[in-house]
Amino acid sequence: MQIVGISAPGTLEKRLCQLVISRLNGNDIRDKEYRAKMAGLVEKGIGGFIVFGGEREEVRAFLRSLQSMAAVPLFIASDIERGVVQQITGTTPFPCPMAIAAAVERDDPEAVALLDAALGAVAAEAMDTGINMPLIPVMDVNRNPDNPIICTRAFSDSPEMVSWFGVRYLSILGRAGLIPCAKHFPGHGDTAVDSHIALPVIGKSRTDLMETDILPFRRAVEAGAGSIMIGHLTVPALDGRPASLSRKVITGLLREDLGFSGLVLTDALNMDALKDFGRVPVECINAGADILLHPSDADDAVRELHHAVVAGELAEETVETAVARILKAKEGLGAAHNNIPPGIPDLIAHRALSSALVERSITLVRHAPGLLPVAGDGVLLVLAGDPSFHEETPLRGYFRDVVPLRATGDLSGRKAVFALFTSVAAWRGSSGIEAGERDRILALLRKAGPSLVISFGSPYVLRYFEEAACLIAAYEATPSAQEAVLRCLKGERNFRGRLPVDPSLFPGKKEK
Repeated sequence: MQIVGISAPGTLEKRLCQLVISRLNGNDIRDKEYRAKMAGLVEKGIGGFIVFGGEREEVRAFLRSLQSMAAVPLFIASDIERGVVQQITGTTPFPCPMAIAAAVERDDPEAVALLDAALGAVAAEAMDTGINMPLIPVMDVNRNPDNPIICTRAFSDSPEMVSWFGVRYLSILGRAGLIPCAKHFPGHGDTAVDSHIALPVIGKSRTDLMETDILPFRRAVEAGAGSIMIGHLTVPALDGRPASLSRKVITGLLREDLGFSGLVLTDALNMDALKDFGRVPVECINAGADILLHPSDADDAVRELHHAVVAGELAEETVETAVARILKAKEGLGAAHNNIPPGIPDLIAHRALSSALVERSITLVRHAPGLLPVAGDGVLLVLAGDPSFHEETPLRGYFRDVVPLRATGDLSGRKAVFALFTSVAAWRGSSGIEAGERDRILALLRKAGPSLVISFGSPYVLRYFEEAACLIAAYEATPSAQEAVLRCLKGERNFRGRLPVDPSLFPGKKEK
């Protein structure tokens, strides 16, 4: 059902509410008071919700009920970079963007068809759940190996590769009737600071920015992207103010120079990057943003906007322009409003698509002849990195001798496999391993026989281990990725992944 002719809300307050996407905790919707609170926001005219957590059937039913209450269709946003399961249980886990780039060779029709089918599956599960604004793709170019918050969330450190994958995502998700969101303009890939914790400053020239970080967003605009998210970061070559508060960045660069006419969202406003700035909601809208994503308190944000309009600090015309863009986008939501598409997604088929991508992603970064396959007997498995993965790892079922790094003794002449587990998460501040662990692994490698280092997470950690005879990148620590690595180690599968980051970061073993 196509929704046409949506009327703008009658009161200023309700129109201001359309500018806000508030948080919805899927794990809290069993609570009667919480459900009433969310319904109250809908009654006030909230623009939509960003969903975190919950179980598929429960979230689906609740979102459907909220849509039925809404006078104007709700945006239902969610960060689903690894599929809907990243937020909602009962759905299919898909590989992270960097693993996708490792798995899919762009001139291989079979691989591209697999990617397209997987994106179709993600779209189907999103729509079934009630999500109509997937906050993907990440179009940051990860040029800093120590980036604590982008890392494997990016497709690559190559602007062209990021552009190709990002546009593919935008096209397929858009054709499915969703409003995907390219993020985080003007580019969050070349920083070592997590904007959840502090405000990153990117000291590049404008020319470098345009050729690298901004290129994927230019391609996104050319491809007709429906929405773009602004990152919380300062780029002095563009403006001294943070991008999300900068009229030069949003209105000048994105809208006027690049010609973008779609929706502009801020990154989440509960992040600490902007904690030292006042009147953030008003400044974001004045800069040219249409939607305030995830303010700490939706009601407070609306009150602040209302006060600014009354005081003449925020022009009503600016508000009306943003509301008009929002309503235009909502007219195109079609079946996503009040009508969850019929039929149940084929989760078994979706899992098969995901597994095929994971199998293709495992990358042999460097190796020495004769090391592979690896026998489970006589080889020591050393577990390092995030200990939360150590007990349940499928690797334990194959290797007879398994020890944590801290308990590893003398490896003189012995062959070992070092499994490093890392992940990317907000407020963590790092996507790699600790320096102490890195140094201990290096010391062990220098005395061990020809050994292997496997990164289940950031491939960049491999650059420290030139003493290893074999380097393997798996891009994430999921059971599926670990099982795929095991099959490769046993010789049951070939290593099919292609390294999506600069290979010169991983030098060969030095002569002793």
